[in-house]
Amino acid sequence: MGPQKRYLKTKNVSKVTFCLPAEAAGEAQAVYLVGEFNAWDAEATPMSRLKSGEFKVTLDLETGREYEYRFLIDGQVWENDWAADHYRPAGIAGAENSVVAV
Repeated sequence: MGPQKRYLKTKNVSKVTFCLPAEAAGEAQAVYLVGEFNAWDAEATPMSRLKSGEFKVTLDLETGREYEYRFLIDGQVWENDWAADHYRPAGIAGAENSVVAV
């Protein structure tokens, strides 16, 4: 299904909701969304934990491009988005980044 996108008619922006499901989050205390849209800053975009155990955050992203990203769990574990639009090699042996096309 991928990140949920809601396009705005008045701007070249989409409200994109990223979700890390409870089964991927496990016992996580904190999850951050890290990617090209925040210069890969590991603390710029904290995600909110829902009662269901999943983590979510919504960002306004410029349309007409793709963004690479990953989730950072408890500052130690990198996780891909299981529902990303597609994946791209991360430049680290065997690692991939999630990609959202907006």
